[in-house]
Amino acid sequence: MISSQVIQKTLEELRTITRIDLCVMDVDGKVNSTTFPVENEDFGDVSGFVESMADSQVMKGYHFFKIYDGQSVEFILIAKGGNEDAYMIGRVAVAEIQNLIVAYKERFDKSNFIQNLILDNLLLVDVYNRAKKLHIPVEARRVVLLVETKNEKDQDAIEILKNLFVSRTNDFITAIDEKNIIIVRNLEETDNYESIESIAKMIVDMLNAEAMSQVRVSYGNIINEIKDVSRSYKEAKMALDVGKIFYVEKTIVGYNNLGIGRLIYQLPMPLCEMFMKEVFGGKLPESLDDETLNTINKFFDNNLNISETSRQLFLHRNTLVYRLEKIQKSTGLDIRVFDDALTFKIALMVSSYMEFMKKQD
Repeated sequence: MISSQVIQKTLEELRTITRIDLCVMDVDGKVNSTTFPVENEDFGDVSGFVESMADSQVMKGYHFFKIYDGQSVEFILIAKGGNEDAYMIGRVAVAEIQNLIVAYKERFDKSNFIQNLILDNLLLVDVYNRAKKLHIPVEARRVVLLVETKNEKDQDAIEILKNLFVSRTNDFITAIDEKNIIIVRNLEETDNYESIESIAKMIVDMLNAEAMSQVRVSYGNIINEIKDVSRSYKEAKMALDVGKIFYVEKTIVGYNNLGIGRLIYQLPMPLCEMFMKEVFGGKLPESLDDETLNTINKFFDNNLNISETSRQLFLHRNTLVYRLEKIQKSTGLDIRVFDDALTFKIALMVSSYMEFMKKQD
């Protein structure tokens, strides 16, 4: 629905140009916007005008006009003065506001369509019919980006994004819930995943600077048809979750870069529990102390290179070897050996996934 601020701005602009005062009321006679004080004004029988067949009428020195939304009366416009100038300006104002109603309604309808499309609330035939009705191209290269804000109901973030992409009329930006904003981005033929990564980085930098908001951005795969927007959204949603579990240090995560994290994320919990018992028996990785886990992660980061790991940890080589041997005794896995290191790395990721799923419950 068109806001009263937009109508007020329109009336004030017309008042500045024409010097004719204008007022907009709803059908119950409540003032929506006005350029002159109306508290002590007697406008006569406004409700009678609403129920009448006339589109305009002069009463008590005012011109009255009906503003329609489709077939129903949405507002009453009052132009101050009973002369021809007031009538002409009133007509212009009615046309202007009705055009705004149509534009805002179409914007709302498109946003509503995208939300229902993303949430799989539409039949396939309805997707194509509504897209055609709303003049949205069915075939186009698109991708869904998901922006998660730290704070709930972060209106600044969505307004900044709308202003950032204001010139891109074929992009859609909508809030899907309290903390998540969705961008359905139209792509050029030359755009690839590097281009999408650059867009995501621009979003993160802009929101961090302008809204002072810490955000995470994820994105799905590139799609070619409107019906696949939902799939790209689900991929972006999975990328966001997988990123929070396995790639905490990253603020941008693409579905096409999830690697083994995507496989683990789709494992059923009973299978995860079985795997952990096979690898560690009754002892899970979270029972390891922080120092041990830090040593293991640094060893993995350096591709099992003992010399480089000991240098970065400021440890003597023999001290690091002693720690690794201690881990072998407690877990049965020698992470200096590739196969055992791979098993241990996967087990750590599975443990993180299980922890995340328990918090969700």
